[in-house]
Amino acid sequence: MAEQAKFLTGNLFRHVSMMSLTSSVGLMAVFAVDFIDMIFISMLGKAELAAAVGYAGAILFFTTSFGIGMAIAAGALVARSLGAGDEETARLKAGNALVWGVIFGAIFAALVWMNLATFVGWMGAEGEVAALAVHYLQIIVPTLPFLLVGMMGGAILRAHGDAKRAMMATIYGGLANAVLDPILIFGLDLELTGAALASVAARLVIAGTALLPILRHHGGFARPTAPALAADLRPVMAIAMPAILTQLATPIGQAYVTRAMAEYGEAAVAGMAVVGRLTPLCFAVIFALSGAVGPIIGQNAGAGRNDRVLEAFRAALLFTALFVACVTVLLFVLRAPIAALFAAEGVMRDLIYLFCGPLALAFFFNGVLFVCNAAFNNLGHPFRSTLLNWGRHTLGTIPPVMLGAWLFGAPGVLIGQAVGGVVFAALAWVLARRLIEAPEGGQAEPYQRQARLLSLFMHRR
Repeated sequence: MAEQAKFLTGNLFRHVSMMSLTSSVGLMAVFAVDFIDMIFISMLGKAELAAAVGYAGAILFFTTSFGIGMAIAAGALVARSLGAGDEETARLKAGNALVWGVIFGAIFAALVWMNLATFVGWMGAEGEVAALAVHYLQIIVPTLPFLLVGMMGGAILRAHGDAKRAMMATIYGGLANAVLDPILIFGLDLELTGAALASVAARLVIAGTALLPILRHHGGFARPTAPALAADLRPVMAIAMPAILTQLATPIGQAYVTRAMAEYGEAAVAGMAVVGRLTPLCFAVIFALSGAVGPIIGQNAGAGRNDRVLEAFRAALLFTALFVACVTVLLFVLRAPIAALFAAEGVMRDLIYLFCGPLALAFFFNGVLFVCNAAFNNLGHPFRSTLLNWGRHTLGTIPPVMLGAWLFGAPGVLIGQAVGGVVFAALAWVLARRLIEAPEGGQAEPYQRQARLLSLFMHRR
């Protein structure tokens, strides 16, 4: 038990730093390949291809968000079981969550695949650009179940405190993509199709390399049975449903931003696509925070250590502030070489310069939301994450973007998107502090209300 629940002792700032940094290396491997994809596509000298990748990226973010929600459910249940010292239950929860993730992921991928043209049209893509985006997505979307296996496997590894092996799974996938990209895009002259096929191969590699360490080093999975799967459907979905809804808010908000930017032409969309690749690459550590802090909070909550839950929350916010400040300075210094790398001119260069300056600082507020979401998901209140994320990406996105576009044009779209996060980050911080400092805190029985609501819904069905 002591070996499994490793976050019950030790310096929490160090745990947060190590988990975030190791988790982010894996994320950066994936994001770096996306970034390289964008460079290769830009080298082809076809603006319509870069714009198509920009539109497709918003929809891929939408499908990936489904996987993030399922991974949060698996990680939270396994971490709490390990914190309570019940390794057998952790194996059972891991296996059952994985099975349900693959089933629901396949259904979701099929629904998205059948409506790709509609989704691309909603974001403002037209003509050849829309056709190219749909073609790109038709190749990648069917592999969502494999991506889910990789993401959930990584979450289970992190719940065990094994961030290094979770990191290596995504690194292997990133390397596979990086090797195949130039071969398929240039060597075989497949252009956009080649980039899509390389991404498919990367997802298969990530799935395999995430599962193997669980089987070899952490006891594997308990054999799934129909009664066990049925029993675990409600607790899994009690976390996964609000977590998925939480994650889906981001790509829907991003889709609106993409549509707003489309009003300013393909160069503006291409500039936003570059910013969209730069953001996760530069802030992968912050993106990793929710998954990295979640197991730390979950294990200590499962063990009834509410004092360490609060300390972990504070350590994560401090880590966020320090990291964002350092990255912002680096981006400001490198803004000219970054723009030159993409041969950016006009509005495209303006958007890149804007991101590599004051807007990068605003990512701190996204980090606050990520940390608060981890607290809500692992302390039995995932619907708070849902409400806050939807608020942030509707009320906190649409009106500010409309106002920013009216005042400043294309740059105002990015400014409005950034400013909208401040209010909701502050609200999330207040709610998370109250939850952690409440008398029951992390010791309350998790997800009871969500499970009761889900049970009521299923009985009515």
